[in-house]
Amino acid sequence: MEKNYSLPADHDLFPEGAQRCSLLKFMIWMGLVGVVAAWGLYAAYKVLSTGLGVTGLDDYFGFGLWITFDLAVIALGAGAFFTGLLRYILNIDPLKNIINLTVIVGFICYSGAMLILVLDVGQPIRAWFGYWHANVHSMLTEVIFCITCYLIVLIIEYVPLILEQKQLNRNPLLHHIAHNLHVMMPLFAGIGAFLSTFHQGSLGGMYGVLFARPYVFREGFFVWPWTFFLFVISAVGSGPVFTVLIATIMEKMTGKKLVSWEIKSLMGKIAGSMLFVYLIFKFMDTYGWINTILPNAGLTFEQNFYGNIYGQWLLWTELGLCGVLPCIILLVPSLRNNPALFYSAALLDCIGVTINRYVFTVQALAMPVMPFDSWETYAPNWAEWGSSALVVAYGAIVLSLSYRYLPVFPQEKKLNATKA
Repeated sequence: MEKNYSLPADHDLFPEGAQRCSLLKFMIWMGLVGVVAAWGLYAAYKVLSTGLGVTGLDDYFGFGLWITFDLAVIALGAGAFFTGLLRYILNIDPLKNIINLTVIVGFICYSGAMLILVLDVGQPIRAWFGYWHANVHSMLTEVIFCITCYLIVLIIEYVPLILEQKQLNRNPLLHHIAHNLHVMMPLFAGIGAFLSTFHQGSLGGMYGVLFARPYVFREGFFVWPWTFFLFVISAVGSGPVFTVLIATIMEKMTGKKLVSWEIKSLMGKIAGSMLFVYLIFKFMDTYGWINTILPNAGLTFEQNFYGNIYGQWLLWTELGLCGVLPCIILLVPSLRNNPALFYSAALLDCIGVTINRYVFTVQALAMPVMPFDSWETYAPNWAEWGSSALVVAYGAIVLSLSYRYLPVFPQEKKLNATKA
């Protein structure tokens, strides 16, 4: 008798015991995301074919929206390495219910950041120079190697989840590969934590050694500037709640419970604790900056701000509204267990780290450093916004496909059965 080699139906590809929307609804959603992706691809094409002249970047602002976006998503993607460290190295077992999502989010953030860097390099055909002709005196050399290696680690961590797709997992070879990769996850989690810690830190350290830029320059701590540690701690103080926000958005869009409140609260508590540590050092850093670094450079605090676009409100918003306030909410159980307050604190936390990356990237370049200089303003144009939107659309596509066909959420079946 002749065998039937027809492809399985769409519903046969769903995770075991999971319900998903109709294929028509899914295709409509993917079509909407595809429109955004098409706009982003056109913007990327214009940048690659025409050059950086099509963007809002110039001789003053070699860094702009792309690097701000790049640093922000890398910081927010820190939930992957930090949650992996807590789950596999420190053995905090409940985190197994969200670790798959953190890996996917981390993969999206880091691969998206690499896509942005392809555009920002200006001559992507020479992007390999950073690997082959490495400048051993530059912190960015360490960054490019660590980001590349950590992206490889994230791919390795993502592969077993793909191989656990219902149809693929029936293949004995693929099943054993997935199982053996799971057994090795503590090793990859440790390597990922090491790599991510150093590239997060060196991204901050790059700014801290710019002695000609008093807005970001910081004295050294051993062989590193203060900003090395501030970038690491701020990332682990925001990454976990960013993952929770992604999970919550997916819950709202699908109408299903995907992660229990206990897990969300635990992630919030972890983020709040790290945010508290960050704020201690950040306030110390700010005090030393105002009273030591600026006077030594012959500057006053007020001279570091200009108008509304580079005003002091950015600093106080970062430290107060997006720092102290969410920290209190995330650490106080009665406040943390209020969903409205919890999600507001998580959002403010993510906004705070984004503001931090913005002022380090853009405001530091806008500030005059020579007597004949004046404040410069920068505004990204459509090409920069479009290509950044491409990364967001790319992330939505990967998340959508992963949720529909992969066993991302171990608690989904139980939570929705209880709900029903």
